Amino acid sequence: MSLRYLASRLAQGLLVLWIAFTFSFFLLYWLPGDPVITMLGAGGELQSFDPAEVARLRAEFNLDQPLPIQYLLALLAVVRLDFGTSIQAGTLVTEAIAAALPPTLALAALALGLALAVGIVIAVAATLTRRPWLRDTLAALPGLGVALPTFWVGLMLLQIFSFRLPFFPAVGTGSPAAIVLPAVTLAIPLSAIIAQVLFRSLQNAWIQPFVTTFHASGYTRLRLLLRQALPVALLPALTMGGVLFGQALAGSVVVENVFSRQGLGRLAQTSVTGQDIPLVQGIVLFAAAVFVFVNLITDLTYPLLDPRLRGARRKLETKASDTLAEAADREDAPAGASPAGSTAESASTETEGARA
Repeated sequence: MSLRYLASRLAQGLLVLWIAFTFSFFLLYWLPGDPVITMLGAGGELQSFDPAEVARLRAEFNLDQPLPIQYLLALLAVVRLDFGTSIQAGTLVTEAIAAALPPTLALAALALGLALAVGIVIAVAATLTRRPWLRDTLAALPGLGVALPTFWVGLMLLQIFSFRLPFFPAVGTGSPAAIVLPAVTLAIPLSAIIAQVLFRSLQNAWIQPFVTTFHASGYTRLRLLLRQALPVALLPALTMGGVLFGQALAGSVVVENVFSRQGLGRLAQTSVTGQDIPLVQGIVLFAAAVFVFVNLITDLTYPLLDPRLRGARRKLETKASDTLAEAADREDAPAGASPAGSTAESASTETEGARA
């Protein structure tokens, strides 16, 4: 992989981060209300507080400056990796995010694991079955999983498995069982996306010539699919890694609020409600950075895992080296001198003419 491509991908990532920062900054600015008044709990009544204290807080968070100055100051601070202090909590934004991150990472990791397992099972079963009605039913499940609202799924799971059948805790993060229902809620739309992509990839891989060759060698359908077709079909699903992880982080906002779990999603919701501008921008930039990083890693590892891309890259490298070698030979040859091949060809032509 060339350095030019890597630099291009890094530049695209920085552009995504800048767009995310700019969008969140102006969106928060245009929200009604005053973050300082919200922090002080005045309910919008400035007369309830000392004007000097309000002015001091606004100056501390640069809220007394014109909008362009606020934007430039915030952008320069982010460039220096200084994300500021939370207006509500009074702690550093990085500390607030670091404290809320572990529960969300545990939830996202478990949900992605469940989604991958369920998505593979649905796609493999839909590919292997010989009954058209069963194949159509399994192929329709991912569409249903994507269409169901996440908050509704969470409420239904709470109603069934916490209130009517008290198998799992309804709220909180105290016990390992408390993460089961939130993870299942978050895994349903993720597994639907994986199943859709994987089912189409398996359909394409199933008609490749190598499948026919292995089938003629005596491979059973199940063995052929699991050992030959599935690894090939998983490669396109790998490109969805960034999207799936971003969806998991976005879905955690809904899931953590439905199940009253502490985490990054709940922190994002409370910071938006309280107009905690530094904290919201820190969370948005963190989510965007994770999205960019996962996509970059996916782009870098995909050619290493796909043998077709490895072969194409080797051919391009060989062709480029041959072209450079030919150019170097032409530069080293004396001016006016004919190449050895041309001289030999001319001599052969003259000999044949003399014989004639």
